[in-house]
Order: sequence, then C-alpha cells, then structure tokens
Amino acid sequence: MVLYHGSDKIIEQPKYRGGKPYNDYGYGFYCTEFFDLAGEWAVSEEHDGFINSYEFDSAGLSVLNLNDHSVLSWLAVLLVNRTFATETALAKEAKKYIISEFLVDYESYDVVRGYRADDSYFSFAQDFVNNSISVEQLKKAMYLGKLGDQIVIRSEKAFSHLKYLGAEKVYRDQWLERKINRDMIARNSYFAMNREQYIPGEIYVAKILDEEMKKDDSRLR
Repeated sequence: MVLYHGSDKIIEQPKYRGGKPYNDYGYGFYCTEFFDLAGEWAVSEEHDGFINSYEFDSAGLSVLNLNDHSVLSWLAVLLVNRTFATETALAKEAKKYIISEFLVDYESYDVVRGYRADDSYFSFAQDFVNNSISVEQLKKAMYLGKLGDQIVIRSEKAFSHLKYLGAEKVYRDQWLERKINRDMIARNSYFAMNREQYIPGEIYVAKILDEEMKKDDSRLR
C-alpha cells in the first residue's frame, strides 16, 4: 500500500522512536492512506508543509486494528498516551477502569490502525470519560467529518518496510481551510447529535462502572 505522512518537513528516512511519546498511540510514525488528509495534517497557521509518500509492505508484520475491538479499547490506548481533563471523581475512576479492563497490548504490535484523535475527536472522547455522552454517541461521533483511520508504524521491523517515494509541497492558504472545514463539520454534527432526545437504555460511563462491564460485554460492541 501507499502511505502518506503530513509534516512541515521532507522526511526521506523516518526514524524509529523519533516522534513524540504522547501521541495517540505513543511512539510511532503516523500515516494515512488518504492524500488529502495528509495535506491537512501537514499545514498550520504558522507554516506550509509536505505530503511525504511511502510504499509500505505489511507482509510478515503483526497488525492491530483497533476498530476490530470495542471503541473503549481505542479509548483505553488514548487514555494511556494523551492527557485528559478528569476533574471529577467519576472521571478519574472512569479513566482507571477503562485502562484496567479495556486496554489491549498495543505495544507488542508492529503496526497499529485506528481512529485519529484530532482536536474535535479528542473532545468527544473526553466528553465520554466525563459522562456527558454515551458509548453509542461516541461511536457515532468518531465517523463525523470522515476523518478516516490512521496507520501507525511502531516497531523497528515495521520501519524497515517503509520505502520513500517522494514529497509534495502543500500550502496553508489552500489546505488549512480544508482542515478547519472538516473539523467544523465534525463539531457541528456532534452538537446536533447531542441535542437529540435522550434514548433510554444507552450506556454511559457511570453505568459501565456501576455494572463493572468487561470488554467481552456484547452491549459495548
């Protein structure tokens, strides 16, 4: 497959453990299969960027697809690596419980695939931990704005399977607007979803704690 990585620089040879440890899934090289998304991730208000392209062969590598698990397994990985605002006793307990019961051994895999927690998507996850939205609403929210999966190259072995193809310059005056619009669509759709009438029986984090739900609970699928 061809993978794309948006950056403010050209990266011909990605470095193993060269990134930041507090990204969604910890250390790794974060990529997407979608050219346009890489363009959006490459720019900011301060700088233009580059879409770096790589050929990637996953043969012989172990791949964890978090979308094959409960959304709470994805959330558990996020809770381990990102900083969440847990100001209430419930939120603190929710964080500990989700990590203890739903975390998968993502660090043993060469490649991890799953949702990307951009600004709006991270806020959706934070709302769930704070008991503001249900599991059902969180699952719906992760598809708003059509952000797509990210593919994270984690192990040294997986890095050796990347072959640099080239880089294309992208400009913030074009791509930043796309990035902002995608985030706005996700946020507006989310706010509209939250105004829907309450549906009895939906599962909030307080219920997960009260009933000590586990990862094999069919209600969380």
